Order: sequence, then structure tokens, then C-alpha cells
Amino acid sequence: EAVGQKFSPAKVGDSFGPTWETCWFKVELSIPPAWAGREVHFVWESDGEGMVWRDAQPVQGLTKEGEKTSYILTRSLKEMEPHSLTLYVELACNGLFGAGKGSMIAPPDPDRRFTLSKAELVVFNRDVYELLVDLEILLDMAQLLGEENQRSFQALYTATQMVNVCDVTDPSTFPAARDLAAAIFSQRNGESQHTIHAVGHCHIDSAWLWPYEETIRKCARSWVTVVHLMESNPELTFACSQPGLTSVRRQAQQFEWVRSCYPGLYAQIQDFVAKGQFVPVGGTWVEMDGNLPSGESMVRQFLQGQRFFQQQFGRICSEFWLPDTFGYSAQLPQLMRGCGIRRFLTQKLSWNLVNTFPHHTFFWEGIDGSRVLTHFPPGDSYGMHGRVEEVLKTVKNNKDKGRVNHSAFLFGFGDGGGGPTQKMLDRMKRMSDTDGLPRVQISTPDRLFSILEKESWQLCTWVGELFLELHNGTYTTQAQIKKGNRECERILHDVEVLSSLALARGGAFQYPASQLQRLWRLLLLNQFHDVLPGSCIQLVVEDALRYYAEIRRAGAGLQEEAVRSLCGDLLQPEAGSAESTLVLNTLPWERTEVIARSGPAGTETLALVTVPSMGYAIVREPVLPAQPVAVRRQEDGSIAMENGVIAVCLDVMGRLTSLRLLDSQRESLPDGCCANQFALFDDVPLYWDAWDVMDYHLETRKPVTMLLKPLEITLAGGLRGSASFSLRVGESSTLTQEIILDATSPYLRFLTQVEWKEAHKFLKVEFPVQVRSTNATYEIQFGHLQRPTHWNTSWDWARFEVWAHKWLDVSEHGFGVALLNDCKYGASAHGNVLSLSL
Repeated sequence: EAVGQKFSPAKVGDSFGPTWETCWFKVELSIPPAWAGREVHFVWESDGEGMVWRDAQPVQGLTKEGEKTSYILTRSLKEMEPHSLTLYVELACNGLFGAGKGSMIAPPDPDRRFTLSKAELVVFNRDVYELLVDLEILLDMAQLLGEENQRSFQALYTATQMVNVCDVTDPSTFPAARDLAAAIFSQRNGESQHTIHAVGHCHIDSAWLWPYEETIRKCARSWVTVVHLMESNPELTFACSQPGLTSVRRQAQQFEWVRSCYPGLYAQIQDFVAKGQFVPVGGTWVEMDGNLPSGESMVRQFLQGQRFFQQQFGRICSEFWLPDTFGYSAQLPQLMRGCGIRRFLTQKLSWNLVNTFPHHTFFWEGIDGSRVLTHFPPGDSYGMHGRVEEVLKTVKNNKDKGRVNHSAFLFGFGDGGGGPTQKMLDRMKRMSDTDGLPRVQISTPDRLFSILEKESWQLCTWVGELFLELHNGTYTTQAQIKKGNRECERILHDVEVLSSLALARGGAFQYPASQLQRLWRLLLLNQFHDVLPGSCIQLVVEDALRYYAEIRRAGAGLQEEAVRSLCGDLLQPEAGSAESTLVLNTLPWERTEVIARSGPAGTETLALVTVPSMGYAIVREPVLPAQPVAVRRQEDGSIAMENGVIAVCLDVMGRLTSLRLLDSQRESLPDGCCANQFALFDDVPLYWDAWDVMDYHLETRKPVTMLLKPLEITLAGGLRGSASFSLRVGESSTLTQEIILDATSPYLRFLTQVEWKEAHKFLKVEFPVQVRSTNATYEIQFGHLQRPTHWNTSWDWARFEVWAHKWLDVSEHGFGVALLNDCKYGASAHGNVLSLSL
């Protein structure tokens, strides 16, 4: 398609755009005959991401930030080789990190232009290059090994001799200079030296500062560059995570997408996978957020990922690879082990703002006692460049010296930067076994973990969550994404329950496996660790919300089909019978609740129903509760509600002034305190705006007190009592809430809507309780976790803002209070105050 277009002349200095556009360049080259025997490169530099096409196949990614600015045309020009050829360059009008206006994480500039700064045909002097790499390594050794180390002086004097021997105008002097360097590099280490396992790497965010669609091209640019490098470096290994990516138009794993759009590249990848050089790792569909997805979602991440690896490569992953996620749930070890994974690699806890994590290699134990061998690369990065400084840091920084003598070193440019470079490999070749430096060997994740397993008898164990002391704001940022995730998880659960029951009943019902897989994959894609946390650009948010809408729409249809198959006979109206309503319960316990059902002429009526576990009930005649809800207004304008289980009192601002459990007459709120108190905080983090909320935001608390509409009764009692009010929040936002008490219900419900127009503000709701406990309990995936309610240590106060799923609870012997939610994740419990971040 590109080749058939009409091209116009372009020159160095021209700019192209706007942002997210694609430009194609036809590059006609003519190599001078005088360059016979020379190594010839095509050099291209621009501030957009590019890819070279030759003979209708992609052959090289071009990214200035990834040090990929040249394509090797020939390593030694032969007379029989073509001296004239045509290349095509595909230029994406976005940088490696999108197109932020003014800073990397600012919203993209839609009108940005991208400039072509260099387009040249050049002779590459390999001898000069090798000499410079020799000198770089020696000078780094001299500078970094320290004056107490004799090797630093040996390196310095060798570099000095090389300068003296080398005449830059006389290439015949270069070999003698290189021989001096080779003598240093050939002096070997002792057997006790630390061994670094170097693995090529190119972490690509499925969406972040660019939309999902651009990620597909980032994969192609990076992978073709890696394959090109493997052809000339058969020792290179490359760990490729994230097997799954769903495109905007259809479902497709990243590998399958490459197979359909870049079949030649995919065939090459398959060859290098078979050779053991291109190593698929990960185990999940995408590198999902490690905190917010439900337990079932995490299981599906592993199921879809592991199934893909089994189908495509004949094996499942034994390593879970999640280097860039904002914390790791204490449930993950159990899920890993259940999915055939016993090894885990990440490095993100090196970003901790408060406490330094005490280990790099250890056993991680989950809430059920499951353990996985865990490794954090001690260089605290997954994008190393193969420098002396980095390998020395890897050894010096290692928290488990003496316990293990091997560690990982992940090198390469990520996010479309093309992964490893030839220079990185050439640096590490010189450090493979050089006295004074750690031993560096190109390796694989399996080789590293196999050795660590043999050395693991002295390793320590970390029990519980791996909490990242940074990016706490991601539990709350982009509220619509959080709500969409929770709702869609519930929808897919309900569809599967009802479809399974319909299938078990027999008949003609067909289980919608393919439709469910499509919807699950959309949901799993949105759980990527920059999408569900909300740390992505608006284009990605719009895609995510569109996917949630599709899951809601298609899920509703599948649910209706299952119900009609399961209960079709019950949905037929019987002659002469009273109007009835079918009520289904998809949860595994009996429920008695008040429901709303449509009556004649669209009116809404209430009914009290009891529905068995995983079952249904037919509601015909209304059932009256043993004690109806009583609602009354007090003289001071406050409103009291009571249902025989609990009694509450609300002031004119909608705040709870009393919450009593009637059978014990226990008051839940401290004297003089109000619950359901909204509070607004300043939210000005140090840098990561959408990611972070800093501890100092707590010093800026301002209770929300601007009343727009005072509390008034909206339902006067019986099956349901309710009252509503409205508040002004900040400069221009509004909040409306309806507080509901149903008959027989042991809890009070708050239906809250906010029209949010604030910038750099953080809204929370607080519930002080008359319960004393040093720990609060938070729901996590398939379980719960306790965290301190005090700030005794730096580890405690670093958890000033934490994540939870559907509830948090603070209890003492015989009594407690829980705060539930249907779409929130950010929370805290400090002292006796439960707080939910809105």
C-alpha cells in the first residue's frame, strides 16, 4: 500500500506531522564503487520512531533515544552486490515516550511536528569502533574500581599506553593498541567472583503515553531489531514478555498480530524461539496491575497467558515476569503456584520512596503459605546498557551477598527503543571474565533461576504483600476506569454462573465460550498496569471506556440468553395470575434484600425477597418485613432511621452522628464525631502527577461544609427509608448523595454522585468508629490482609494510602465496623478513622 503511493521530494530539516500521523519515505541509495570492501550503513535520525523496510519486509527499527539510528547495508561491499537499492522508511509522528507538551508525562501536544535531522549513506570504520569500546571499558575500570584496587591503575596505565601507541592518522597502529587492551581483558577472575546473567530485554507498555494501536508498531520495530541483531550475534538471548495484546479492531496476541501483519518477521521469531535465543517469558495475558484486578481476573490473566504459551511454543512459563507494576498482592504466590509458576522477577520495589527493600533474592510467601523464588535484579533496572558502572552496581547493591552468587542483568532500550544494541553486547564481551569485574555471561531466565534454586538453602522469606511505597494515587486516578473494571468483572462472573447453570440443565443451550473469551480479553487488556491504574493519556482512557461499554452491552445480551434458557418457562405469564418478577442470585449464599421492580406504567415498586444460593425466586405477592423501616425528622432538622437491626441519625449535612447496633445497643461512632464526612485535600505530588499522592497531602485536609441542598427525606419508610442532600466540593464541583436503609438490612447504603471539575485535589470520605484495634482488615483477591492502623515505623506510615477491594474492616473482640464499596480501591485506616478515596 505504501509503495503504491505518490511520493514528493523531502530533505533533511523538513518536519512532518501532526502527532500520531504516519509518514512514508522512499529512499533511493547509490553506493560509490570506491567503497568496495567497506562496511556501509544507512543513517537516519529523526525525533519520531521509524522502521526500515526492504523488499517489502521490515528489517530495522529506528529510534534515536534507543541508539538505533543506522541500518547495516553490507559489512563488506562486494563487487557483485547491488550498489543501487531502494528502501522505505515508515515514520511514526510520535517519540519513544509519546508527544508530551513540555514534559514527558504532560498531555500530548496534538500539533507537534517531527523533524528529519539526518539521512546519510556512510562508511563505518569497525576498527575505530572496536578501539573506542576498548578504551571506554578501560577508562571506566580506572575511574570506578577505586584507588584501593590495583586493577584500576592497571586499566589506567594500559589506556595510557594505548594512546601512546595509537596514531589516529595511521590505522596500522590500531592492532597494537587493541592487543594491549586484550591483555587486560584476558586476565581471568577467581572462582568465587559473582556471576551476572545478562539477558536482552525490551519492556513495552501495551498503552501509556501512546494509544494501543501504536504499541503494535512498537512491537514490530523492536522485535525486528532484535532479530537483526541475533543474526550476527548467535549468543544473544532476548526475554520477551507480554504474549497477549488485543488490538483496537480485534483480538490478537502480540505474536499472532505479528504473524498476520508481518509474516516474514514472525517466521524469523519462530526460528529464534526454537534456537533458544528469543525466550518468551511472563505467564500472563498482559503485564497487569498487581493490586486492583480481582482474584478471578488474575486467574484469567494466567490462564490466557499460559494457554497461549502452550499452544504457540509447546510449554508453559515457569517464570512470572512483572517488572513495572505498582506493587504486588499477597495473593499472587498462591495464584502463581496454581498456574504452574514457581519463579518471580520484578524490580519495581527499588522505586520505594521511604524504605529500601531488604532483599534481592528471596522466597516470597503468600497468604496461604505458598512460596515462590523471587529475584529483583540488583542493578534496580530492566533497561541496562552493559556499562562497567552498572555491573559494579549490580554486585555492590546486592542485598543477599553470601547467600547467592548469581544475579540478573536485563539490558536494552524499552517501550519501542528496540532492546539491546551491538555496543551493549561488545561491552559485555570484554567483561565476560575480566579480573576485577564481576563475571558477565549471556544467559536465560531459566538458567539463572535454576542456579538460584540450587543456592536457595540460605535465602530469607518475605511474608505478605510487596507494597510499593510510591504511586499510591493510582488506586483512585480515573474513577470511570475503576468503576468499569469492577462492573465488568461482576458482569462476566454473572454471565458465567448463569450460562453454566443453563448448560447443566440440558437442552439446546450452547455455552458462549468464544464470546466470553473475547470479552475477558478486552477486560484483561484494560488491566494493563498503566490503564487500570489510570496513568495513561486521554486516548487510552477513551479506548478503555469503549471496551467497558462493549463488555456491558455484549454481557447483557449473553446474560439474557442464559436466563431465557435457564428459566424460560418461568418467564411466561400465567393466565389469571398476579404479575410476578423473577429474581436471580448469582452469589453463593442465601440473600434477603429489598429490590426495586418495574410496575404498571413504568412505575417502580419495592419488594422484600429471599433468594437461595446460586438460585432464583418468583416474587408475586409483596412480603412485609417483621419490622418496617421508620424514618422521622427531628426538631433540629436531623433525620433518624431505624429498621430493627440498626438505628442511624443524620445531621442536615448528611453526616452520621449515630450508628447503633440495636440488639447490643452498641454505638459505633465516638462521641462528638461525625461519619460520612467528606474531606478535600491538596494533591500536588513531587513529579508523577497521575500516579502519586504524597504523605504531606494529609496536612491539607479541609472538611467539605458548603451545603447546596440540606438533608431531606426522599422515602418515608416501610420497605425502604432514604434521605438525600447536595454539597459544593472545592471551587466548582458538586456532590449529591442518597442515604438508604432497607428493611432487615444490617448496613446503610450511600449512593453518591460527584460532578468533578477540580484540578490537583483529592476527595475522600471518612468514618471515625468507636472500635480500638492495632490492625485493619482489607479485602484482597480471594482473601484478606491486615495492615496496621498506627504509624509506629517507617514501614507503617509509608502505607498512609493503601488499596483494597470491596471492603475494609476494623474490629475488636465481639464488635466491628466495615466500609464496603462497589467501585473504589484507594483506602486507609489510621487510628480509628476509616477513609475511602473517591
